[in-house]
Parts: sequence; C-alpha cells; structure tokens
Amino acid sequence: MDWFMERIRLGFFEVRNPYTRRVKTVEASKESVHSIVFWSKNYDAFLRMKAGEKLNQLGFDLYFNFTINSESPLLEPGILPLRRRLGQLKTLASLFGPENIAWRFDPICFYKMAPEGIEEDNLSDFAVISGEASALGIKKCVTSFLDMYPKIHNRLAFLSRKNKVCPVFTAPSPAKKLEIIRRMENHLSKLNMCLSLCCEKELVSRLGKATTVRENACVDGNLLKMNFKGDPETRRDYGQRSKQGCKCTRSVDIGSYDEHPCFHDCLFCYAAPDMDNRLKKDKTS
Repeated sequence: MDWFMERIRLGFFEVRNPYTRRVKTVEASKESVHSIVFWSKNYDAFLRMKAGEKLNQLGFDLYFNFTINSESPLLEPGILPLRRRLGQLKTLASLFGPENIAWRFDPICFYKMAPEGIEEDNLSDFAVISGEASALGIKKCVTSFLDMYPKIHNRLAFLSRKNKVCPVFTAPSPAKKLEIIRRMENHLSKLNMCLSLCCEKELVSRLGKATTVRENACVDGNLLKMNFKGDPETRRDYGQRSKQGCKCTRSVDIGSYDEHPCFHDCLFCYAAPDMDNRLKKDKTS
C-alpha cells in the first residue's frame, strides 16, 4: 500500500510486461481513471493507513473483490483468522458501501491427505461467511473450482520432497460440481444473494435456463458505470480467459508479482506467491 499510494501521489505507475519486460507508463489521475478495483484476501494495510478514505478524497471511486474462504491453515497458511477477515469485510461495507463489494469464495478445493485417504473440501465455513456478508447487504458471491496448473503440481511435489505435510488435490466429477453449485445457489437465494462463476463456462451451460447463476466479470465496466456514473470502459477484455467464460471489461493491471510477491502462500495459488521464490532458492542452494 505504501508503494501504491506513492504512485498515486506521483500520478503514474510504471508497469513491466511480465513476458517482454518492457515498461509502460500508466497515468493515474482522476481524469484518466474511472475507478480502481482492488482484489485481495487481506485489507489490513489498506484499512490501517486509511487508503480508501484518502483515495475517495482525491476523487477516485473504489470497488473491492474480497476473497474470504473457510479457515484453513493447511491450504492458506498465511491468511488471517476468519473473524478478522470478516471484521475487515464489515469495515469495507460501512465505509464504501456493500454494493461496491464482491465476496469471492474461491477456489472450491477437494483434496486428500493421502492417496487412499478420505476426500475433504474447504466448504466448511461457507454458510457462516455468506450469513455475515448478507447481513452487511452484500449481494454478490463469486466462486470457481480449483484449476490444477503445472506450477501447483511442481509446488506440491517440491514441498513433499521437503517432508512438508501436503494435500493431494482431487477433481470432483461434473455431476458433483453441479450438485455443489446448485446447493450454493439455493442457499444464497434465501439470503438475497446471487452466485456468479468465474471462468466456468461449461459448468454454467450445464445448469440450464432456469438457473440464476451467471458468468462473472471481476472487472465489470457496466456495474462500475451503474454504481459510479461517468463513462468507464465497457468493452470485453478478450485477452483474459474469455473462452473459459471470463466476462471482464478491459482494464489496466498495475500489479507486479516480481516486485510484490504475495506472502499468504496459498497452496492452490495460480499466481506467484513468495513461497515459490523461496522454493526456487532452495533448488539452487
């Protein structure tokens, strides 16, 4: 957050393309930015330094993707206790409005602690979190099922060689996925909440026409226009996983995994947690 707020003060970000390594300058003035979409599992630093209030005073409108999963020191070892995360959710809703928050329960994971063991999942606190979110006035829940990228396989294999306790992730059948999504949909509808699926196009198509489940846009220009007025970008970003169902609007990502690796060290992370940097160092040492 210190870095982010300093770049806001300077009025621009320098963004390095992770593939070409070229650096481009992104203007960060109120005149050039319609809204800022944050995405995190931990808004502690953001709230502590009153970043949102400062950004609002500068004229920026804010939207929040807040991932809150069930408490699991195994799957998400660096995450704050659930109660503290729910406290952050309450503060964000109070300060910036529940209509400007999407709660993400993501990803849904199935795993075993041994190849022949009992299959477990991370759905245990879903009802608790949804109840809290609904009470705050939040209407949107986003979810998806774990995608097993090669980097996740490599991460777990390396941790196993280091004699670390690691789960063996399993893939639920299409029928089981449908059952889970329909159960979540029914539960959320009673709380006046809607369910969206992130990059699960095939699963959405199997739900049928009667479903209330929708394909998700993490950055939704039409929603930002409805909430904040003005003239944001509303064209689809086909550079994302559009074939898998991504409905995101074009936007500019100013984040950098290289410069700001995540310290939550979630075992299922599709990105680049700091744990991966430590594993690379271990391999070369």
